[in-house]
Amino acid sequence: MRVVTIIPTYNELEALPVTLGRLRAAVPESDVLIADDNSPDGTGELADRLAAEDPQIHVMHRKGKEGLGAAYIAGFRWALERDYDVVVELDADGSHRPEDLPRLLAEVDRADLVIGSRWVPGGSVVNWPLHRKLISRAGSLYSRTMLGLSVRDITAGFRAFRRETLEAIDFDQIESVGYGFQVDMTFRVARMGRRIVEVPITFVERELGVSKMSGNIVVEAMLNVTKWGLSARAGRLAERFGRRG
Repeated sequence: MRVVTIIPTYNELEALPVTLGRLRAAVPESDVLIADDNSPDGTGELADRLAAEDPQIHVMHRKGKEGLGAAYIAGFRWALERDYDVVVELDADGSHRPEDLPRLLAEVDRADLVIGSRWVPGGSVVNWPLHRKLISRAGSLYSRTMLGLSVRDITAGFRAFRRETLEAIDFDQIESVGYGFQVDMTFRVARMGRRIVEVPITFVERELGVSKMSGNIVVEAMLNVTKWGLSARAGRLAERFGRRG
């Protein structure tokens, strides 16, 4: 099973080498693709130096900051072109513990998408204030209610996709660029009838660098979720009336 872990970066000079070292120790068989959005702090140059020292590390230099979704889609295309069997999403900031990745990979044989989940039994969040936990839970609840999904942590960004799952998705139709991208991908996988499994993880708030989360990202995600949910309901109603006719 050939595995590649995609790590999108933008100004992660401090955090990247720490996360990368932990990943290489936890899952040494995984190749790594660092997708850097032309970080002004020199993250891309650091990635090149790390890749020169380790043949399993690869670097994709992108033109500029275009959003999480765009970086992952570019990484997916790269991975599919090189015939990887499993493609992993991992944040550079250490919030996703690389030590949890073996448990995600252990579930790939029976799932099309494995999600590292904060909100299933056994999952947890470290160093988040109560209001942040409530916002995240509320966002997941709203998203899965609107979209008719049972996934508990629908916005999670720690994931492992089977190659066949990604091959079935038309990336050109994906417009989400922020964290709504994770909801979008989950919805698409579910609508294809693919199996989604959640594995409990411990999510740790970043200690190095600056968070990229903003109010605009949250608003974009909620607006898209509402649009997708209403569109899906309209489609089901049209299908139901069509059968009656």
